[in-house]
Amino acid sequence: MSDSSPLPPVRLHSEAELARDALATPLLSRAARLARWAGPDTRVGAGGELVEEQLPEAAAHLGLFGDDAAAFAAVAWGMAVDTGLVEIVDEEEGTVRPGEDLALLTSGAPQDVLGVWLALLDTVLADASVPDLDDLVDAMGESGELDLSSLDWDPEAEAEFLEGVLGNLYLLTVGDDGSGDGTVPLPALAASVIVPDGMSEPSDDVLEQVSDAMMRLDGQFRLLEPAGLVDFQPVDEALMADAEDPAADVDTDVSRYGMVRLTPLGLYGLRARLLEAGLDAPAVGDLADKGADALLDGTAVFPPTAAQAETEQWLALREPLPAARELLAAARGGDAGGPLRRLRCQQALSLVGLEAEPALRDVLDDAELGGLARVWLSEHGVPDVPPPSEAMVFWLTVDTVAAQLAAEGNSEELQALVEGLAQQHGGFFAAAWRVGHPATADVLEAMGRLHPDKKVAKEARKAAFKARSQQRG
Repeated sequence: MSDSSPLPPVRLHSEAELARDALATPLLSRAARLARWAGPDTRVGAGGELVEEQLPEAAAHLGLFGDDAAAFAAVAWGMAVDTGLVEIVDEEEGTVRPGEDLALLTSGAPQDVLGVWLALLDTVLADASVPDLDDLVDAMGESGELDLSSLDWDPEAEAEFLEGVLGNLYLLTVGDDGSGDGTVPLPALAASVIVPDGMSEPSDDVLEQVSDAMMRLDGQFRLLEPAGLVDFQPVDEALMADAEDPAADVDTDVSRYGMVRLTPLGLYGLRARLLEAGLDAPAVGDLADKGADALLDGTAVFPPTAAQAETEQWLALREPLPAARELLAAARGGDAGGPLRRLRCQQALSLVGLEAEPALRDVLDDAELGGLARVWLSEHGVPDVPPPSEAMVFWLTVDTVAAQLAAEGNSEELQALVEGLAQQHGGFFAAAWRVGHPATADVLEAMGRLHPDKKVAKEARKAAFKARSQQRG
């Protein structure tokens, strides 16, 4: 995942909700129960693992029965040791006691609970990158020593692969609105890290790599789900039998090939890891206690839904009138980011009631803010709003198009706006090039690119040339 641009903002649940989710995960809850179960007679081996003869009792304590009960109990015990819920007192004697972190699960703050869960997540992710038990058994030589070279296993590459997959899952799950409620088909997720950029038709070799990656991920997500990182629907095992039958029809039900989504707790956990890795991974609410300048600049790159959610949280902490004054002051500026700041300011002010009217009236004569102030006052039905001058109308028009260019690029909506402006104002370009806005030339050049009528586009380009000459002169 590139660190050159910020990731989409994510809307996280509260720490209290996330802490409750963490305590309810199968892996952490089992680890905590075994930590409380452990007593003076509990014994561990040299690696901290519970001795084999005590595994049945541990499994029974967890309510686990069947062939895999002891294995599940061993995993839970390992997590208790790795996360500090259990401490080894004497390695030679193999004695243990409850760890200091165990108390955090019952008497600690939500952040303390989440800290324990994040430690568990680190362990689970490391375990998920290790070959499965059958492969390890096959790699045992006659001497009983493990021959890692026979596994074709590169620990660093395997960890990087899983981190890359989870990074892409974060992006695909968060989407444009930051809600993080999207489910991703396993084949699409595997393809996102295997298929090279720009390859429209994957080769047979690439498709085989995607299939192999999909099956690796199926096993890894089965391990990650009990930690609460993902909700996972595994690959339908019947498909494996179909794959061996050349006459079998290809199933078009993509859900049979596995579906995965990050849980709210998983979003929190991956974002924490992304931040730790030095990436910019914003969350809605990060700017609530910052100034209006940080809000307008920060939400400039947010998708609309996330920008509104961030702004609503910012406004909720402030009185309407001072908030409006602060927003208007932060919206000023002739720099390249100014138009988009004013657009975000206008959107923020649309969420404020009539209590903000005095702040808008105060800037009616302001060259940069007077236009948007009139729009706000008119939309709120305020009487006695002075009409804008022609110069202010043109300045606001240029500012609005410049903001749309910065926010969306050459979008269909902007093209419709450009066509409408040229149609409504016959002499638009003759007057627009004289507008004393820093972005006038750029806006006119964009209008020349976007307008489908060649004659109108040529007028726009001529006007852009005049505007640039005026700026240089």
